[in-house]
This record gives sequence, structure tokens and C-alpha cells, in this order.
Amino acid sequence: MSFVGSDDLDAVPKGVVESGVARYELRLGDGVAFMAARRAASIEAIVTDPPYGVREYEPVEQAKLRLGRGGVWRIPPALDGNVRRPLPRFTVLTDADRARLARFFELFASAALHVLAPGGHLMIATQPLLSHLVYAPLVAAGFEKRGEIVRLVQTLRGGDRPKNAEREFAGVSVMARSAWEPWGVFRKPCEGRVQDNLRRYKTGGLRRTEDDRPFADVIRSAPTRSAERELAPHPSLKPQSFMRQIVRAALPLGEGRVLDPFMGGGSTIAAAVAVGYPSIGVELDPNYFAVAKAAIPKLSKLAR
Repeated sequence: MSFVGSDDLDAVPKGVVESGVARYELRLGDGVAFMAARRAASIEAIVTDPPYGVREYEPVEQAKLRLGRGGVWRIPPALDGNVRRPLPRFTVLTDADRARLARFFELFASAALHVLAPGGHLMIATQPLLSHLVYAPLVAAGFEKRGEIVRLVQTLRGGDRPKNAEREFAGVSVMARSAWEPWGVFRKPCEGRVQDNLRRYKTGGLRRTEDDRPFADVIRSAPTRSAERELAPHPSLKPQSFMRQIVRAALPLGEGRVLDPFMGGGSTIAAAVAVGYPSIGVELDPNYFAVAKAAIPKLSKLAR
């Protein structure tokens, strides 16, 4: 299923939105299946925040989240006067859940390697407790790990005292208070030298922030603003101030297409529109697809 967001449906190809800055295509469906079925080497970059615990985006868990009943989604109490948003409880994953997660990312890695052009980059969000389960299948499939982007952000995850023993162990935190989010940076192997890929596929490196300043792997980032969450109410929505930086870096010459196979609230596609890159977003959940469809034009126009 595709979405055409133009007033004149004949003005643009079917399934494509003409934003005035950059075209983007939205599809309701399975992102992994989309990549596997698409022509090989037809995408220059993938930037995505996947369901890296897998269970948290199953229909039954999403239904619990929307009703405020928790399930895998932890509805945390207020902390230091801050009302905290729901967070997936990755510590409750069983061995079977972890095995399923590994298989999910094996399929994802194979499909992503297929669809990316040689030298194309994959930037993938994860979480410190599970990053090894996300990264290992990518390396096993043939991706080169090219580093990690550290998003410095105070997330209000962790730092809690032992449950039901807070007063007894007032000086103890069960785990460190999280102050960063990892994004793995992977590259499909080049054909020959980097310059050969740049000439043929427009891939192989990362776009510099300025001519005299390379893209850096540590980015200071505030939590997603309320104004953005109101436009795109998705539990893991990333801020445009951060997404525009990594999306821009993903295409070294500023040419090609960016794919997000797990579109969620549309933050990757909105960032691509803002920096002028053509893009494709795929989302399996009809509710989130509708959220992204409405939010992308508005998110892309926000000031950073």
C-alpha cells in the first residue's frame, strides 16, 4: 500500500509525495519484506530505529501501551518531579525472546545488505542492554562495523532504587542512569576503493558537516520536544535536531535515497525532507503509519 500526498495525483509518480524540497514515498507493510523484494543495490543509505526488543511492538503489547496497562512497556513513576514516559522493559526478555530477536536481525541484515548499494551506510539505533544482539547479526551477514554514534541524551532510564526497598537501600541504584543512546554505523563493503564507489554509486563515506569539519560520532541531544511529540505521538520518536544531522551524513555527496524500513512516527523521513534528500519510509503498524503520514510535512518544517 502506498500513499500519495499531492493534491494533483497525476503530478507525481504513484506512491510519491512531492514536498517542494524532496520527494518521499510511504508504504504500509513489512519493512524487511520490502527490502528483500526490492531491486538489489537500489538504496544508498538506511537510517532507522528498529523494534530492537521485537516484543514491544507486537499488537498485544501495543494495545496494552495504548490503554496504559504496561505489559512489556513499563509505565514508570515520576522521578525528581519529572513525569516519565513509557519505556520498554528489556530486562524482562526471556531466552526465547532473545533468540527470536537474533533471528529477526538476521533477516533484517540479509535484506539490508541486498538492498544497499556497495559502500552504502546503515545507521541503526539501539540500546546499551541489547546492542550486541543487534550488531552481531549485521557483522555475520557481511556488514563492516564502521563505528558508533553516541547520542548524548538524558533519558530518565535507570537510576531507580531497588523496588519496594527504596528506603532501606536509599544509596543504591539498580542500574546506572542512562545518559546516552548508541547508534551503530555499518557499511556494505565497497567495490574497490572508496573513490570508486563515490563515482559509481555515490556511496562509501559520510558527508562532512562543513568542508573543514568532519562528521563526528558524539552528538549532544536533548530529549524529543513536546511540540514534536504532539505532531507525531510515537513512544520512540527521535528529535529532528539529531535526526537531521545523521541523515545528512548518511549520503556523502548529498545524492541518493534514504530508506527507513521501520518508519514509526516518521522522524527519519521528515529529516530527509528537511535536508533535501529523497526517501522511502515503510511502517507495519497502521496506526503509526497514519501518524507519520500526517506528521512528516509538519516535522520537516520545524526549526531545529
